[in-house]
Amino acid sequence: MLLGLDSVVFAVVDKVFLAQFGLLVVATIGLIAVIGQLGAFLIDQVLRYTATPQVNDFYSKVIEPRRVLLGSVIAAALLDVVVWLFFKVFLNVSWYPALETFLTLGLTLAFGWLMSRLFKEYFGSYVLSAAARQGQKTNSELLVLGKFFANFGIIVILTVIFGQTHNFNVFGLVASLGVGGIAIAFAAQKVLEQLLGGIVIYIDRPFDIDDYIGLPDGTYGRVESIGLRSTKVRTSGKGTLAIVPNNAIIQSTVENFTGAKKVMALLYLNFRKDISADEQALIRQVVVDSTQDVSGIDTRGTDVAFKQDAETGNTQAQATFFILGSGDDSMRIRRQLLDIANQNLTHQLLDYGIDFDIEAPTVYVDSPITI
Repeated sequence: MLLGLDSVVFAVVDKVFLAQFGLLVVATIGLIAVIGQLGAFLIDQVLRYTATPQVNDFYSKVIEPRRVLLGSVIAAALLDVVVWLFFKVFLNVSWYPALETFLTLGLTLAFGWLMSRLFKEYFGSYVLSAAARQGQKTNSELLVLGKFFANFGIIVILTVIFGQTHNFNVFGLVASLGVGGIAIAFAAQKVLEQLLGGIVIYIDRPFDIDDYIGLPDGTYGRVESIGLRSTKVRTSGKGTLAIVPNNAIIQSTVENFTGAKKVMALLYLNFRKDISADEQALIRQVVVDSTQDVSGIDTRGTDVAFKQDAETGNTQAQATFFILGSGDDSMRIRRQLLDIANQNLTHQLLDYGIDFDIEAPTVYVDSPITI
């Protein structure tokens, strides 16, 4: 009779203990969740009042929309630490590794999801708004490529870290799948070539969206988009859309008419006498020789025209040079080289005994590229 009563008492005590332990676990998880959200709120307040405007702009567009998720990740990390302290440090139970693996896997998935959402916000609203403020063009395919590689990098890094910390041979699994990967690579060789060509175009940037380009096969038009596999060109005249594989573009010569710059430089030489035909020929030769080695000067367009003043009888020469470049920096350097060439030209003509004055400054006129 007493044994039966004892068993009932112990059963009641066990149920009460389990109920109290369950309430303690629920209360602890709830408290940790509140602390996690409070941590996210504190981060928000600290950045609002201490960070620079640029950091605040980045936070408001990228991190703040995911503040609840950030708090959940903080709570998951705190829960992992609390479980480790209670079950491993204080109790040292034998089944802790299984529980720790489950909690760490949840923390890893939550952190990966947070990073994926942050990259989505970054390549979405933040990049687009920054480009709009600066008046820059954006490439939707480039944003898609950035999000893809960001998510792929998150998956690879978190998988490797989780596997190495839990004695899971990730590299061995990848090596075992290597044969299948090689077979797939051979089957999709053309597609891989096009994808690699797209990466090369993104890195090298031979042209941008809205640039006018010409290809060796006669395709000429405006670039509408640069994709991972192909580039779309709206052909001039016909208005059709030409879809060119990226591997064909990187293996051929591409003429970028928009990126090219051409400036006509006019240099005026005022002589104090009438210049004879022989002297004019000499001056032309000196002008051509002094500038033919200057990088970026199109010597085919170099010309010297003479004009005689009817009142004074003196002669004025107009030297025309065409400077070719691909950007503001290159054009500035080429102008400096032309100034040096003009100095050499002056010394050579003075050595021939030809006296003159140079009108300053040299006149620079934008010239269209011949298509």
